[in-house]
Amino acid sequence: MKNAYYLRLSGVFFLFLAGLAACGQAERNEPSSAPIAAQDLAPVRPEVYADFELNADLSHLSADQRHMLVLLIKASEIMDVLFWRQAWGDDHESWLASIEDDASRRFAAMNYGPWDRLDDEKLFLPNFVEKSLGANFYPADMTREEFEAAELIGKVGLYTLIRRDSAGGLITVPYHEAYAEELARAANLLREAANFAQDAGFANYLTLRADALLTDDYQPSDLAWMDNKTNPIELVIGPIESYEDRLFGYRTAYESYVLIKDLEWSERLARFAAFLPQLQRGLPVAEAYKAESPGTDSDLNAYDVIYYAGHSNAGSKTIAINLPNDEEVQLSKGTRRLQLKNAMRAKFEKILQPISDVLINESQRRHVTFDAFFANTMFHEVAHGLGVKNTINGHGTVREALLDVASSMEEGKADILGLYMIVSLHEAGELGEVDLRDNYVTMMAGLFRSIRFGASSAHGKANMVRFNFFEEHGAFVRNPETGTYKVDFERMEEAMAALSQRLLTLQGDGDYDGAVTLTNSHGMIRDQLQQDLVRLTDAQIPVDINFNQGIDVLGLH
Repeated sequence: MKNAYYLRLSGVFFLFLAGLAACGQAERNEPSSAPIAAQDLAPVRPEVYADFELNADLSHLSADQRHMLVLLIKASEIMDVLFWRQAWGDDHESWLASIEDDASRRFAAMNYGPWDRLDDEKLFLPNFVEKSLGANFYPADMTREEFEAAELIGKVGLYTLIRRDSAGGLITVPYHEAYAEELARAANLLREAANFAQDAGFANYLTLRADALLTDDYQPSDLAWMDNKTNPIELVIGPIESYEDRLFGYRTAYESYVLIKDLEWSERLARFAAFLPQLQRGLPVAEAYKAESPGTDSDLNAYDVIYYAGHSNAGSKTIAINLPNDEEVQLSKGTRRLQLKNAMRAKFEKILQPISDVLINESQRRHVTFDAFFANTMFHEVAHGLGVKNTINGHGTVREALLDVASSMEEGKADILGLYMIVSLHEAGELGEVDLRDNYVTMMAGLFRSIRFGASSAHGKANMVRFNFFEEHGAFVRNPETGTYKVDFERMEEAMAALSQRLLTLQGDGDYDGAVTLTNSHGMIRDQLQQDLVRLTDAQIPVDINFNQGIDVLGLH
């Protein structure tokens, strides 16, 4: 999952570009041919990110493990360079150095280019054009029709670039060929790190992941990663999520996380994954839409993250991970859910609590808690394992059928089914003395936080749909005198069930037109909400986190 916010919100949330592309009305991948006029540029606003030092207690690690961390971070730095190439272009260091204004340079580095990721990819620097929906995965002048008509091996591949040959025709170039030099260096670092791993399973994973970087065959390393659950150090690395491809949602972007396991919190979470098959059977949808059985080898663990790179570090910062994305691995072994506790705590204290003080009714503010925020986020990730991965009518996988709206539908499903899981487990007596009102009100506050992600984010679209759906079903009411929101707990449950059924059915049917209609009809910011969000800007509440991180910050040399 990916996320974020901002302090200037006028016009942020319209789904113009993404909506046109989704409806098939945007004929070209290319941006406008002329640079945007200076008066139409978005503002440079690095202040929308709250600085946070990414650190963790490493005192329990051996000298070999600490050396291994250095190697893993160096490999991650290469993923950062590769993401720059995918999102913006080559030689980003020279480009950044050429920006004279310190604030502009810093903001460009945060956004991996001259487009504001927390403001619908709006251009904020002169002499550039709008960002292509396909980023650098496709030729900028390629039309959707040209792509759809082309007969190419690896045309919809997760790990291929679309380029033009000398005659101007479309060809595919595998990632491992396009980025061969950088990937060779990263693979060598992972193999060297494996020599310092004290856990044989983790060493095997690092070796297989090194092989995957050089072949684009990630399934063996994904399977090995699913079996590697006891190591105190964790690494997630490679081309993983497809959010950066806003044209089709096919191409994955390079990223990396280096993490330290929190043993105490992990023990609290370990038992919940076993409930997935039971929860799948209880989904509020027809039997055909829950016929798949989620893998039972899933696990839940808490980590302190010590390094983000590439896509995971661009704009909004992930606070929980649910991987692998490979549907075959998910069906055979489930997924692993990694809760990034220190990053989550930073967002709760610096963003969620201040938002609650402005927009949540005073009588319910006591229900906004970190434990509820942690649980909501955790079960969001677990809920990715529910529903179906393949359409029920032979239209392929859900991801293939829903194209560019697949990610937002999946994030919306996970949001709503995460709450369904909490309610179900509470009714079964598995959550102890939890007050469900905490989860509902914290979710409401979290909606305001997540809506600020903007229209270009899958999470942002999902949360806008959820907010408007809940409003239509009376799940909350707004006090016009105080400008605060109050949850109606009974109607919230009813709205949850209705939206769960809608999203699961759209996914199971592979109903692209229906998913686009839901996104376009409910995926907008209405006037009253936008005015309330501007109040968060006026209160100078940050949108997301910017990390001070690296080998020196950690004291590793």
